[in-house]
Amino acid sequence: MELRKVCTFIEEVHIEGGKAGARPVRSIVVAAVLRNPWAGRGFVENLRPEIVAIAPRLGHELTQRVLELMPAERIESYGKAAAVGVAGEIEHASAMIHTLRFGNVFRDAVGGTTYLEFCNTRNAPGALLSLPMMHKSENGRRSHFITANFQIADGPAADEIVVAIGAADGGRLHPRIADRFQDMKEMEQEAAM
Repeated sequence: MELRKVCTFIEEVHIEGGKAGARPVRSIVVAAVLRNPWAGRGFVENLRPEIVAIAPRLGHELTQRVLELMPAERIESYGKAAAVGVAGEIEHASAMIHTLRFGNVFRDAVGGTTYLEFCNTRNAPGALLSLPMMHKSENGRRSHFITANFQIADGPAADEIVVAIGAADGGRLHPRIADRFQDMKEMEQEAAM
């Protein structure tokens, strides 16, 4: 794993829509910029050797950094994102985050039971990146559908991948829409009429 740099982004929201929240909601993104292990090799059929070698180590490194900033018991929402540079395939970004070898490290460390919300894309250096999050144990809890935005001025370079995980100690400050399960129940009742 050729790790060039690690960036940390912290946001604390106090007021939304002109109204203060009951408490601030803090979100953290830790992003690694690493060399794309498949860059310059043409089309690589089997990505597995590099996934097995890199994903668990990267998951551990990023998880430790998040937990240094927010204890596991405070984390309510989580997610992950990857952006490959323009010389790579989106599949290269996906390969780094869409494996249990990466995601389970973070999920287990924070006591999560849902999948990690995700985004994988291709971008140039300095592009705005989005890391979506959801509640770590209730996948239909819309109050915790949030997104952390961040950017790295010099990454990803053409032959790099940015891999990030994010956590928040809450959801949106003033959620006012129904959870998915409430919608499902209401729609079933409406259909039965």
